[in-house]
Amino acid sequence: MTKDPNDLTSPIDEGITAEDLGRTLFIGVGGVGMNGLTRLYATRGLPVSGSELKDWPSLPELEALGVTLHREHTVSNLDGIDTVVRSTAHGDDHLEVAEARRRGIRVYHRSEALAAAMTGRKSVVVTGTHGKTTTTAIIVEMLEHAGVDPSYVNGGELIAAHTGAHGEGEYFIAEADESDRSFLRYRPEIGVVTNIDVDHLNNYGDMDALTEAFERFCHNTNKDGLLVLCADNPGTKALAAKLRAEGRTVATYGFSDGSDIQLGEVESSKDGVDYTVLAHNQLLGRFHLPMPGKHIALNSGAAIAVGLQVGLEPEAIAAGIAAFGGVKRRFEKRGEVRGYSVFDEYAYHPTAMHEAIKTLKEVAAPGKLIVVFQPYRVYRTVEMRVDIAEALSLADKVVVMEIFGPGETVPEGEGGEKLRDFVDLPDADKVFVAEWDDVPAAVKALAAEGDVVVTMGAPPVSMMPDALLR
Repeated sequence: MTKDPNDLTSPIDEGITAEDLGRTLFIGVGGVGMNGLTRLYATRGLPVSGSELKDWPSLPELEALGVTLHREHTVSNLDGIDTVVRSTAHGDDHLEVAEARRRGIRVYHRSEALAAAMTGRKSVVVTGTHGKTTTTAIIVEMLEHAGVDPSYVNGGELIAAHTGAHGEGEYFIAEADESDRSFLRYRPEIGVVTNIDVDHLNNYGDMDALTEAFERFCHNTNKDGLLVLCADNPGTKALAAKLRAEGRTVATYGFSDGSDIQLGEVESSKDGVDYTVLAHNQLLGRFHLPMPGKHIALNSGAAIAVGLQVGLEPEAIAAGIAAFGGVKRRFEKRGEVRGYSVFDEYAYHPTAMHEAIKTLKEVAAPGKLIVVFQPYRVYRTVEMRVDIAEALSLADKVVVMEIFGPGETVPEGEGGEKLRDFVDLPDADKVFVAEWDDVPAAVKALAAEGDVVVTMGAPPVSMMPDALLR
């Protein structure tokens, strides 16, 4: 049977490795996900090239690793290429994808190339509606601090390592994207699900289908391996019970009573969080994680479960978590100007936004918190408008930008201005700014000495802090 090239749920051919891909062209190499995977292949010394139109700041680093960069999409980029790697954003009608198929060049989805890179390694795959990037990063730094040299590909750059990918170790830690079902390609030794919340219903249709996909991910995990699921989220809690009834080995984590890894009450400050940890009702000790926020502590619960599974001593796990250096765009302080601090935060799902804004308000006190939010995707903004606005209403002041939706048209009356209207703040404290270049002036009018400004949402709002600091 001929394989459907657009089926993102089937595994790659058994035994295929990264080396088997030969000379590989990565399309859209500047994007976070593709950038990290390209870096991984390059650090293994494999022949890699990439095409990219945007001038992303990470591109010079790829060139320094020996990656050949093409600053345009042309058919000549395929000369001498054995494999083309694309993301879901680059469909069959993309110039380089179409030309590759015409020439008979193998075309892989990003998830297939990542799965190939995992071949022969002990894999830990982290997925979930939100929290997976930070959870993946904590696992990576915990293992590195313990002397394990893991391979990894993460959706965010580890601040301490200055990278989101590394290619050498026996253990392979990967963040897996559920949005397009491509996380169903992987067959990990340890599978982690942080939560199951409403999202990506344009692809799944309803929550039942989304939940079924996460269940399938768990079934794809090695039958002799471990499944790590959050006990505090209704979706993952129910799934954990179902998997246990099927005889699967499950470790739950959370603040909930009865969690296999149970976190005690969190003491939070600007310097991070402190909490006790019980493992199967036995005290592991007192833990410190140098990032503020109860939800960050929750993410570390999954890392603790993974650390115990791979044989780390509790002291080594605690030391690794205490050494966590953070992830870019997760509570990342970018600088200070005019007496106020500027942070950048990736959160764009309402649940993640709620937790991030609540924590940043604690950091801002006694000053005010000003959130500069760029909505991501039209369908998400329309479907989740009420919940997004509710999260934004926790801030003291809000600047709402127009929706960022590549390839989408914002319907009249359904854009950022309508989202602004739903925010429950006084009119003077919530503004809609349609043009990128006008945002700094709007922030300047709202912020005062001692306040905290956070830019929030998916890229490209990550470039806004530079404009604010200028």
